[in-house]
Amino acid sequence: MKKSYRAVRMERHHKRFGTGGLNLVSLMDIFTILVFFLLVNSSAVEQLPSSKAVKLPESTAQQLPKETVIVLVNNDHILVQGRAIARVADVLANEKLIIPELLKEMKIQAANSWAGLSAEEVAEDEGLDVTVMGDKTIPYKLLRKILSTLSQANYTNISMAVMKRGSKDSGRAG
Repeated sequence: MKKSYRAVRMERHHKRFGTGGLNLVSLMDIFTILVFFLLVNSSAVEQLPSSKAVKLPESTAQQLPKETVIVLVNNDHILVQGRAIARVADVLANEKLIIPELLKEMKIQAANSWAGLSAEEVAEDEGLDVTVMGDKTIPYKLLRKILSTLSQANYTNISMAVMKRGSKDSGRAG
């Protein structure tokens, strides 16, 4: 069968100029840069564990949380690193300022964090870091007992976890 004039012309054109191809080198460069960007920026965000039982107070704080021992307080229990330590009702019923169960657990956590340090390094240490995630409805009496117990266990760098609130004035001219 004889080819049409158009088919012959197209065949000649493709022989002369070749078929169009995809340049994969620049595409691979773009994806490599994208992967590096995502790897660098994904590790910069520290997130606290979320709990539906705890509603954190709101704040305009700009500082990101550090990875520390977490004491979570809701209306029923006091938890350290996700493990229940004491019941809130029992703590509030007790008149002592120190919570013995929490003190014991925090000393265990301190011993675990000091495991790799020598005695001189431990003596130089000014205190350990802890983050308290407390429900916004817990009584101040309970919070005071928890803070006293933490300072008794040498946790002097205490951070309070809060929800970051968006600024409402950002659209207004002041």
